[in-house]
Amino acid sequence: MTRSTTPLEMTLPGLWRRMACWLYEGILLFGVVFLAGYLFSTLSQSRNALDHRNALQAFIFVVFGIYFVWFWGKGQTLAMKTWHIRIVDIQGKAISQTRALVRYCLSWLWFLPPLVAISPFALNAGETTVILLGWVTVWAVLSRFHPSGQFWHDVMAGTRLISSLPQSR
Repeated sequence: MTRSTTPLEMTLPGLWRRMACWLYEGILLFGVVFLAGYLFSTLSQSRNALDHRNALQAFIFVVFGIYFVWFWGKGQTLAMKTWHIRIVDIQGKAISQTRALVRYCLSWLWFLPPLVAISPFALNAGETTVILLGWVTVWAVLSRFHPSGQFWHDVMAGTRLISSLPQSR
């Protein structure tokens, strides 16, 4: 179902609202990780949490990809519906599954740079968390430097987040 976008809806949600949606998405993903981990350990007959660790991480990466590509292709994830945010292309039309996949890969810029930077060092969980949260803050604030205020991974993917009026029932 392709939904047209009105000029009123083409407004950018504020940074705090987008970050609240991002945090809520992370909370919802806990359930997705739980189910994916349970399915993986059942199918692989893992007896220890560290059995097949790399395969589990790859599996969860794929599951997240399916989750986001599917929902972004429909225009919104559950968290985005809650915060009245929609994802569209530059012209304001629904994005394709291919564009959603590109956005999913680019969205890992929220996490990969600090994880790659700290990988050679034996940092404890607290230090890793501080560095990761610091990078997330920097990445979010960098959106202020884009002329339309979009996140840079959205700019690279050719997508944009817009305010979405609640749909009538």
